[in-house]
Amino acid sequence: MRHAVRVFSSARATPLRRALVAAGVTAITACALALAAPQAHAADKIIIMVGGINKLIYLPPKLAESLGYFKEAGLDVELQSQPAGVDAENELLAGAVQAVVGYYDHSIDLQSKGKEVTSITQLLLVPGGMEMVRADLADSVRSMADLKGKTLGVTGLGSSSSFLAQYLASRAGLKSGDYSMLPVGAGNTLIAAMKQKRVDVAWTTEPTTSILLSTGAAKVLVDMSSVDGTRAALGGLYPASSVYVHRSWMNSHKAEAQKLATAFVKTLRYIQTHSAEEIADKMPKDYYGGNKAIYVQALKASLPMYSPDGKMPAGGPEQVLKVMAGFNPNIKGKNIDLSKTYTNEFVDQVK
Repeated sequence: MRHAVRVFSSARATPLRRALVAAGVTAITACALALAAPQAHAADKIIIMVGGINKLIYLPPKLAESLGYFKEAGLDVELQSQPAGVDAENELLAGAVQAVVGYYDHSIDLQSKGKEVTSITQLLLVPGGMEMVRADLADSVRSMADLKGKTLGVTGLGSSSSFLAQYLASRAGLKSGDYSMLPVGAGNTLIAAMKQKRVDVAWTTEPTTSILLSTGAAKVLVDMSSVDGTRAALGGLYPASSVYVHRSWMNSHKAEAQKLATAFVKTLRYIQTHSAEEIADKMPKDYYGGNKAIYVQALKASLPMYSPDGKMPAGGPEQVLKVMAGFNPNIKGKNIDLSKTYTNEFVDQVK
């Protein structure tokens, strides 16, 4: 059935028709504005993806939210969590989030793949974790050189934990085919993988490390929770947790990037000037894993790993690049421009 469409010219329109058309246009315009308003609000929101929000290595974003520093800076921030840093990275690349709290080494890895992200605030001076061996294997696995034929647990394939595990193994003289890696996430899923003997050695961070030690389920194989331990394991500092964004977003959202840096630097200063007990009281109770005493103990031991000012430590990027190139041929042969992987531009402006 054919439908006739009548087109009215303004010259032939009656006053009544003109009034009806004008009313229709006004209604359509009002509807369009109503629909556009939520989208404009959504565009103003900054979503930050965290690679495991309840880990102590990623404590600053939740603490900043609890202290009200994002709102104080004039930001509407939503925190989301993924079990591994590589998952958070993928969300950023997909455009689903505006920023990531994850390890700085992803910025080097991504540049080797033709993608540019930039750290705008450095949160940790060291990796803040440990390679831990199952207690029943502690007598036979005394170093990374003993991992031949073993299974290494990592948070995710392509995660920073896998980067560090591969480097430590290669430094001990092992090749990638000498061991296998199994993604087991973190926290309870990692603990379960250890108990079920699906992994022999696993990378983990606080408070999981303290839980494993207190229950006798695992022992420390390599400690990178301190400056001295990191230097011994890697040969230098390894700046880890950071706030990174697409470089193009940073260049087109200078004001927002500055506000983010301001909120995070204020949070780092709060960590430097308050006790572990005071900081723990600002965190959600379910982060304690049912044992606040162990959480506070783990936090107290972890306080030195946080950056005091959010700045990239001198020599840090070069050390991370050295580690990455030590096991990754895609990075070893590439000309990595480290100046594009981080900036102190915004933290320097925080008073």
